[in-house]
Amino acid sequence: MRIPTATYRIQFTSEFGFDAACAITNYLSDLGISDLYASPIFKARSGSTHGYDVVDPTQLNPELGTPEAFEMLVQALQQQQMGWLQDIVPNHMAYDSANRWLMDVLENGPSSNYVDHFDIAWNSPFDSTQEPILTPMLGNFYGECLENGDLQLKYDESGLSVNYYSLRVPLKLESYGTFLTYNLGQLARTLGRKHPTVIRLLGILYMLKNVPPELASKQRQDQIDFVKGLLWELYADPDVKRFIDDNIQAFNGTTDDPESFNLLDKLLGEQFFRLSYWKVGAEEINYRRFFTVNELISVKVEELRVFHNTHSLIFKLVEEGKFTGLRIDHIDGLYNPTEYLDRLREKTGDTYITVEKILQPGEDLPPVWSVQGTSGYDYLNYVNGLFCRTDHEEKFEEIYQSLTGLTTPFEEMAVQKKQLILDNDLAGDLDNLAHFLKKLSSKYRYGNDFTINGLKGALAAVLTQFPIYRTYANQDGLVEGDREYIQQAIQISKDHRPRLHNELNFIEKLLLLDYDSTLTQAEKDQWLYLVMRVQQYTGPLMAKGVEDTALYVYNRLLSLNEVGGDPSHFGISLPEFHAFNQNRQAKWTHAMSATSTHDTKRGEDVRARLNVLSEIPDEWQQQVQTWQQLNQQYKTTHKQQTCPDRNDEYALYQTLIGAYPFAETELDTFVDRVKDYLLKAIREAKVHTTWLQPNAAYEDACTNFVKSILERSDTNEFLKAFLPFQQRIAFYGVFNSLSQTLLKLTSPGVPDFYQGTELWDLSLVDPDNRRPVDFDQRKTYLQDIRSQLSSNVLDLIQELLHQPADGRIKLFLILQTLHARQQYKTVFQGSYIPLEVSGALSHHVVAFARQHNSTTLITIAPRFFTRLIQPGEMPLGQDVWQDTTIQLPTGMATTWQDAITGHSLNTSDRLVVGQALSHFPVALLVG
Repeated sequence: MRIPTATYRIQFTSEFGFDAACAITNYLSDLGISDLYASPIFKARSGSTHGYDVVDPTQLNPELGTPEAFEMLVQALQQQQMGWLQDIVPNHMAYDSANRWLMDVLENGPSSNYVDHFDIAWNSPFDSTQEPILTPMLGNFYGECLENGDLQLKYDESGLSVNYYSLRVPLKLESYGTFLTYNLGQLARTLGRKHPTVIRLLGILYMLKNVPPELASKQRQDQIDFVKGLLWELYADPDVKRFIDDNIQAFNGTTDDPESFNLLDKLLGEQFFRLSYWKVGAEEINYRRFFTVNELISVKVEELRVFHNTHSLIFKLVEEGKFTGLRIDHIDGLYNPTEYLDRLREKTGDTYITVEKILQPGEDLPPVWSVQGTSGYDYLNYVNGLFCRTDHEEKFEEIYQSLTGLTTPFEEMAVQKKQLILDNDLAGDLDNLAHFLKKLSSKYRYGNDFTINGLKGALAAVLTQFPIYRTYANQDGLVEGDREYIQQAIQISKDHRPRLHNELNFIEKLLLLDYDSTLTQAEKDQWLYLVMRVQQYTGPLMAKGVEDTALYVYNRLLSLNEVGGDPSHFGISLPEFHAFNQNRQAKWTHAMSATSTHDTKRGEDVRARLNVLSEIPDEWQQQVQTWQQLNQQYKTTHKQQTCPDRNDEYALYQTLIGAYPFAETELDTFVDRVKDYLLKAIREAKVHTTWLQPNAAYEDACTNFVKSILERSDTNEFLKAFLPFQQRIAFYGVFNSLSQTLLKLTSPGVPDFYQGTELWDLSLVDPDNRRPVDFDQRKTYLQDIRSQLSSNVLDLIQELLHQPADGRIKLFLILQTLHARQQYKTVFQGSYIPLEVSGALSHHVVAFARQHNSTTLITIAPRFFTRLIQPGEMPLGQDVWQDTTIQLPTGMATTWQDAITGHSLNTSDRLVVGQALSHFPVALLVG
């Protein structure tokens, strides 16, 4: 198996395709990156900026470049001996006209050759229905769209379709008869009943009417295509063209005559799909979506044929050695993740595989999964929490409550927001589960009297109280550890909903697969099916309720509000960090270690700055109070509500502290970036405005507030008060970032770099973090650093330390440490040894050793710099670190060389921190 030394995530777009990636392969190799980590590159919806809306997984995305350009990129990587880690999307595809499999289903219904490919109501083994598949893509109510003329019938070589802007959906076979017989009598009277054109039209109608429904899907489709081809040939006849065009016009109606749309309305009512307002998807959904996104329809990858069809190109590229690793997107969305991963491993052999999986504190991956680990969100939250002063939690809680008036604990808020999502966005999904649960319970005497409302309430209680993203029960039973999470959710639900005690007992029996001895195998299969369906919805509910709602409301310290994070844990202790790394080294040595990703809510260096606030709570409180007073004049009042409210204002100040750019040239775009971010944040919070029902007055007040307080003028008192404090935080944030970077590079796991983060990453949530990266600048910086390294490294370090704004100091650290990882690969896969630090400043040092045979590497990463140095000073030397020392285990080397600076030092059984950190703020010692 090829294990990456370090990965570099590229977000492919039409503006940054295969050619552009090819042009940076030398740069990445020179930096020390071993593997390109690519966003999805398969054919996606037109104009996709992320690639997760795949329309055809069997083709490369033509918007990224030609097949030749792809091959050139592969060759360029291989010439540099670099691998290719590919992000793949097994859970869903785009609900889009370019998705030919889905369009085939909507056209041909249950007879489609691809009906098994999608997770739709027709495919339920125990509770199937033939109701039309919802197409909730309309921007308004169906009737209004129809009578406004937004829905248009069209005919072309591919056949009849209904069109709504870019959406094009083909009509079913029977609709051709309805359409072609309209006014056919008039055509026959005009041309004569025995006219060849009329006879040919009648012949086509006869063939369409007599396509046998019992034919195998492919045979039936071939016959339909043949008849469609005959009709298209006949369309060349001027009389037929006029006839069809006139019918199209008649069916499309006229906007000043509502009755004229009856023809089209009746025709659409015959289809295998149902066009609807997009908001209908929240309550009447009959297909599984990615989270709550109507435009992403889930795939039944658990079906072996679907698995092979959707992965055929992936397997080909793995077999050819072009993909050397796979990253699995949204593993929790799959019906049976364990089975999927077993099949994937069987097809790809010893390919490096990681999964996008959110782990809650204390949770681990199922040990039966044949993967190398997660894609790194778990590491991100541990290393980030290390820079938060845990002993200041009580003070920060007091500050947050006094400045915002919010007193709800995060755990309680998370449950409330999950309930909000269930009520407003996943109501239809909950209904579907509850109806199946009712059918199941009615088969047993102890559940015969359960009502649909009682079962729905009990199920909602369990879903909202579920402490992790999901469990993984399957045909082999429960996965180790899942029983505890299920029982915890049930018990809390009983405490909150005692009247549903019996219903909750029944649900507990189901989730624990506590089968009655009298159950037949068929009944057990139904129990298991329901459990596995429930498991697919706890993850989306957690993601939407917590990640996309609660984390935009609970703003005590925004650096902790990260994907997979739990802001109720105010940082983590050093022993917890070491325990996490030791567990990783023992179980998941090659898991990825991320600090920024395409999904993070704020860049790694934004968080590094914000963590500084945890060190100075009193000063932070004073600053915010001052800013609130200065900016009160820019607020507005709407319906007795002050806009923005104090909580949103408090979050905004943190955002400005964290993301304010170093360079003045970025300030103009920064204002717009913050406005866009704030608009997204308040909509996600769903307190005063939402995506479903935007509150224009509140939104305008917030964006105008941003514009006013950031206006650069001599009279802006806020900026005069804000900038000195922000610059001080940014100064300390530089050192936090360097320590965080070194820890990622030397902890157990594979360090991952999101595009552009080798310099300062002051980005906000997507789409802000998908902005183009200036690789030319990075190439120039790297070339200059490499050339100066060969002359006088200490002079270079002095220059970089005193010019931190351009980010070269971070690039330098990454370069030096990645080269050390390449040189000492076996050591970085060796043992992990926490080191004891003593002295007055012991709490400020994170230290551990990596060891293999006779070689040892020691990481020294300081933290909590506000008590170490004043702005403008460097955290270097004996004067700063005083008596701080690191105890070295018996048998370690006594002569060391710093892989970052090149300087040497000698030790006894104790390593003097002031000597190790005499030239650079962090150290990686090799002995």
